[in-house]
Amino acid sequence: MTLSILKSIILTAILLCFPAALFAQTAPVSNGRMFVGETLKYEGKINKILRGISVAELTFTAAPGAGTNHFLIKSEARSKGTLLKLIGYNFLQKYESTLEIEKFRILKTTKHDVQKQRVRDSEAIFSYKDKMVSFVETDPKDPMRPPRRIASEIGEQMYDMISAVYGVRLMPLAAGKKYEFPVSDSGLVYKVPFAVTAREMQKTVLGNIWCWRVEPDIFGPGRLIEQKGKMVIWMTDDARQLPVRAEVQTSLGKVDIKLKSYTKSDAGTVARPS
Repeated sequence: MTLSILKSIILTAILLCFPAALFAQTAPVSNGRMFVGETLKYEGKINKILRGISVAELTFTAAPGAGTNHFLIKSEARSKGTLLKLIGYNFLQKYESTLEIEKFRILKTTKHDVQKQRVRDSEAIFSYKDKMVSFVETDPKDPMRPPRRIASEIGEQMYDMISAVYGVRLMPLAAGKKYEFPVSDSGLVYKVPFAVTAREMQKTVLGNIWCWRVEPDIFGPGRLIEQKGKMVIWMTDDARQLPVRAEVQTSLGKVDIKLKSYTKSDAGTVARPS
């Protein structure tokens, strides 16, 4: 197996696992105020190839935005030292997503993306008046390099890869339900089908808890990830609908991502790793 293939598996599963999650085409049944003060922390492990070694950490935080009707979600995916020691590779990806809180639709996405020596900064602005998303990517190491620009048509309800994580938590989940939803990434727009396929018990940092088994269709030609694979996400069957575990399978290996801690600033610590 080549190093480039291994890197592809890691980035596909860890950087896109929760961000590439879910959102229905219809508007959510509530708004984002319920998330304010939350911090979610995850750990990613690669099986088969690296035998369950922890290779990444993911963190999501939610807070009020600058405007009275704005909501800010920050996320960070960072490689752990183990990955650098084993294959000489490190990554860091930071997102900031600004949303309109009542309609829970994305207004702006900024991203800082580091993959070893490669660094890219980008911004996507969503104009619902013009029905357009405008994306600009720059190289901070080479300010003379022309920016990469992409513009795509959007509808009245749109989400980026981070707001999708929280959006699905506002939807009424039940076994057998199917949805199709629009997600924009790097200026492009995708329609992503997903299905709630079962209700299963999971062992989590919150204890043994019933969860919805959700399967987004993100692999294949013309989709978010243009290769063969499968993703499953487990979300708690309670009012929070927390994503507590995700599993990404490819022909080259499997990545498990599990919730390690959940805190809420106005309620104290809900769960921490033992």
